[in-house]
Amino acid sequence: MSHNQVESLARELLSAYETGAMIAIPPSARPGFDLNAAYEVEATLKQFREAAGHRAVGRKVGYANKAMWRVLKLETLVWAHMYNDTVHYSDRNSATLAIAHPRSLKVEPEIVFGLKQPIINEGAAGNDAAAALASTDWLAVGFEIIDCPFPEWQFQPSDFVASFGLHAALVVGERVQVRPDSIAALVEELPRFKVRVSKKGEFVEEGSGRNSLRSPALCLAELSAAIVRRFPAEPLSAGEIVSSGTLTAGHLTGRGDLWTVEVEGLSLPPLTLRLT
Repeated sequence: MSHNQVESLARELLSAYETGAMIAIPPSARPGFDLNAAYEVEATLKQFREAAGHRAVGRKVGYANKAMWRVLKLETLVWAHMYNDTVHYSDRNSATLAIAHPRSLKVEPEIVFGLKQPIINEGAAGNDAAAALASTDWLAVGFEIIDCPFPEWQFQPSDFVASFGLHAALVVGERVQVRPDSIAALVEELPRFKVRVSKKGEFVEEGSGRNSLRSPALCLAELSAAIVRRFPAEPLSAGEIVSSGTLTAGHLTGRGDLWTVEVEGLSLPPLTLRLT
């Protein structure tokens, strides 16, 4: 796609994001659009949002399930930026959130990381997990709210990237410091821990750390490596927040819903989210 086409598409997607409009024909159904073009659109959206005063504060992951890569012809996961007006911190592990222009919202429990330095990947999976955690300041359980501008949630990975990663909001629970002496235990715990998601007090689904690329720490390491391969000058850096992929299926939600995620096998308190 030409620069003008990229900019025009970015403006169309930004308008839909800001107004809640639907996009009848996804970018992947248009001539010349592929994953490379999608990242050009995503970078242009970042420029537009920053020009409007919204600071990029981190990245969110998509397709952290390797089984999907072959089906979708992906070589790695995908990502998009999150912003200071979309990332929220809970108060005493409880949050109330309003989405300005909801279309078709889903809620997803995720592990969220805060980085203190860039990640230096070591190569072997266990070492990658340890290296990712050594670069991490804190971790937390969070709820990501995603919203789809495409009819019936039909989209390709390139559409995901170009549409803000479907990101509407991230609510971060209590942040727990990652101490050097806790890393070895976390490498063992992060693939095995469980989450239980409830809606209005009724159990909905159980998930596991394995659902995020076998471990959220491995997902963080994979994201770091994938970003460096595609954008060597823009690696994950100190202070960035990473939402590391959903631990369960995404569940449709709307105003009035009350969600709780409880964590077993990891020292993180539960998080409650009310949508208004």
